[in-house]
Amino acid sequence: MKIPLKKLTFAAILCAATGLSPAQSGSPGMLLVVTKQAHALAMVDGATLQVVARVPIGDDPHEVIVGPDGKTAFVSNYGLGTLHTLAVVDLLEHKPLTPIDLTPLRGAHGLFLHGRTLWFTAEGSKALATLDPATGRVQSVLGTGQDMTHLVWVSQDGAKVVASNAGSGTMSVFDRTETRQTLPAAPPAPPVEYTIPGWKHTLIPVGKAAEGFAVAADGREAWVGNADGTISIIDLVSEKIEATLAADVPGANRLQFTADGRLMLVTTHTGKDLVVIDAHSRRPVKRIPIEERGASGIQVQPGGGRVFVACPRDHYVAVVDLTTLEMTGKIDVGREPDGMAWWAR
Repeated sequence: MKIPLKKLTFAAILCAATGLSPAQSGSPGMLLVVTKQAHALAMVDGATLQVVARVPIGDDPHEVIVGPDGKTAFVSNYGLGTLHTLAVVDLLEHKPLTPIDLTPLRGAHGLFLHGRTLWFTAEGSKALATLDPATGRVQSVLGTGQDMTHLVWVSQDGAKVVASNAGSGTMSVFDRTETRQTLPAAPPAPPVEYTIPGWKHTLIPVGKAAEGFAVAADGREAWVGNADGTISIIDLVSEKIEATLAADVPGANRLQFTADGRLMLVTTHTGKDLVVIDAHSRRPVKRIPIEERGASGIQVQPGGGRVFVACPRDHYVAVVDLTTLEMTGKIDVGREPDGMAWWAR
């Protein structure tokens, strides 16, 4: 039977042209994994789970994000707060591009894309900043005055910014403000009114060494992992701690909601399990054995079927089925995997 071309998907056309099956063509996208000791970005086919490229990304890389053009990745070069660059990768050509110099800002770490603006933390400068990915120029800087400003999140409307300050045990919440001013004018000219944009900074004490956090899809609630094994839940409307969960996640590292918001996933520096918590009842559901010596980065695959967990000391990425809540495999991406992102291609 002849199938009209208009009913063929892009993946089907690609498979027909290359002779590959859908799994071989990698149509679901690609997992990007920072490998810190290998100083490379591993590009993993989302269908076959095979590494298709390793691209150099400079010294002490930590986090990665796909830029607004959909074909460039940015990687933070951290160096315990001393380095001052973002590595840049051409995802289509699998090659490094010229790094972005962030001087005088130092210690880039957390990354978050809001529209066409890239937000990043600068630990060595106790600050957050924004970057235009197209020009590589820093646009604005917000000081936190806190130690180890580590990860950052921005609301959909751009009016609220949240960052963790691991060294100070606090969370910074910035709210966009506008102050209206009136400038007198000589009669008979009318007064001139203008608006001054700014930010209101609120500090919320949480637990010691709190670095990983996740914000619910509606932007109303943030879950923060503390080193003592508790999780602080912050109401982002009142900007106060709503609850503290005795979750038994000592050395909590990263937290992420599943795509449906039903489950919270937590990795720890010291444990052997991926901890799964029911986000509504706020009670543990399961502990999934995935490694021997702690885990870090978490990346939920779009569509919600799988989650990938970086196990840096065991040098692999664990693959977990979110339907069965079981580990189904390991990906050998290189030494010390950490930050991850998903490239939809």
